[in-house]
Amino acid sequence: MAEQGTIGGFFLGSDAFTESVRASLDRVESIIIAEVESGIEAMAAVAEHLAKAGGKRFRPMFTVVAGQLGADERRGDVEIAASALELIHLATLYHDDVMDEATMRRGVPSANVQWGNQIAILAGDYLFARACGLIAKLGSEATSIVAQTFGELVTGQLQEVLGAQGERDKIEHYLTVIFGKTASLLGACGRLAGLAIRADRQVQDQLAVIGELVGMAFQIADDIIDIGSGSADSGKTPGTDLREGVLTLPMLYALEAQGEDRLNEILSSGPVADEAVVAEALGLLAVSSGMARAKEKVADYARRADEEIGKLPDSFERAAEVKTALRALVRAAVDRVR
Repeated sequence: MAEQGTIGGFFLGSDAFTESVRASLDRVESIIIAEVESGIEAMAAVAEHLAKAGGKRFRPMFTVVAGQLGADERRGDVEIAASALELIHLATLYHDDVMDEATMRRGVPSANVQWGNQIAILAGDYLFARACGLIAKLGSEATSIVAQTFGELVTGQLQEVLGAQGERDKIEHYLTVIFGKTASLLGACGRLAGLAIRADRQVQDQLAVIGELVGMAFQIADDIIDIGSGSADSGKTPGTDLREGVLTLPMLYALEAQGEDRLNEILSSGPVADEAVVAEALGLLAVSSGMARAKEKVADYARRADEEIGKLPDSFERAAEVKTALRALVRAAVDRVR
């Protein structure tokens, strides 16, 4: 049985507030499943593959919690926004797994392994289409926000593929990439929640910034987990980034450090194919100064998000409870990599 006041391990505050969030998330789940099961049966089977595999549902939770600032009659629009944003996230996972040649996602075989790359790509496209249909119900401004977010998601992915160009600092490049690939979508969660509850532009901007900061913290935490956890913790095979030659923040910080010659040699060699070398690098990274600095960066983004939460106006009826719940979501980013 879940502990009172918690959802998915997140302590959100009072029982009444938590149950309100839980009820909204249940409706979001119903909307998501209805969307992925619509259309032709062959596509539905692939599209629901990851939707029913679980996942943290962090984006819908962030959207729903932020939406609690608004009146109860706005709850339906918040839930539509949360559902659409999770469908967008799911769609990017299908495409990412094709590009990364991944074999596992959320503890189950990836769609590209089960059905092949072509079907997996089409499933991602289909989920994007279903998400657009939902967002259209919220009006042209919401549609414009999602269109901009699509552009940021694609640009972030493209920048990762191209790598740092010319003399551009690699850490700056990495942060730009994860903003596009991850933080921009959580920023959209905050902005659309604010739009759905008819908050003024300043509050929409504040919720977007909070989402972006939390997104940066969570992506760096995911990159740390790729190094420091087993597949049971992450749902993916540890060392995926090493095998693909993707330099994440702990690795980039490690390359700047002195006295870690063997680790620098491995990281500078490109994609690592030898599993013994992957294991060696993971062990060295886990105790490196780069890992410690990356954890400090997660904590810094979480601190900045906490400060932004404090700036939200207290004039909303549930402002105090929303701030408590948002801070719980922020703390989760840090707690994952302690």
